Amino acid sequence: MAITRTPRSRWIDEGLRALAAGGPDAVRIEPLAQAIGVTKGGFYWHFADRRALLVAMLDTWERASTEEVIERVEGEGGDARARLRRLFALASSGAGLTIDITTDLAVRDWSRREQTVADRLRRVDNRRMDYLRSLFGAICPDEDDVEARSMLAFTLWIGNHFMAADHGARSRADVLELVLSRLEA
Repeated sequence: MAITRTPRSRWIDEGLRALAAGGPDAVRIEPLAQAIGVTKGGFYWHFADRRALLVAMLDTWERASTEEVIERVEGEGGDARARLRRLFALASSGAGLTIDITTDLAVRDWSRREQTVADRLRRVDNRRMDYLRSLFGAICPDEDDVEARSMLAFTLWIGNHFMAADHGARSRADVLELVLSRLEA
């Protein structure tokens, strides 16, 4: 009789959910096992220890929040403006993304307390900025303008989730559309 093991990815996914909900201290083997509905012994088939799980979670976050997003945006083709619109739509809705903004924000918070996480975050943010630069660079010849637009777009994506402001008769989506139209002009 074959033993059925919980897939490694299930542990990582549950760890990322715990991270998003409660930070790195919430990523504990026993509560993860309970959430998955298995014994904690199964954890050790895939990971040497909790630290190995945390590294695997960061690997998954990095890949999903950079390369997978870029592949989705690039996969549908189009010019730089079309790809910027697709990127903005994907970033604002989160539809179909493996990693959502709450996980990203949890990693940002974690990076304030652990240098290895801060180093990883810097690498991810640099990859994201490089991609934005490539898109804005295709529609704007001025390097300073490209850098400013890239910075504004990136900070909008992060900061938008902290804002509770109303926009009068406009919806948040309407205002984001206005911002995008100005960034790509």
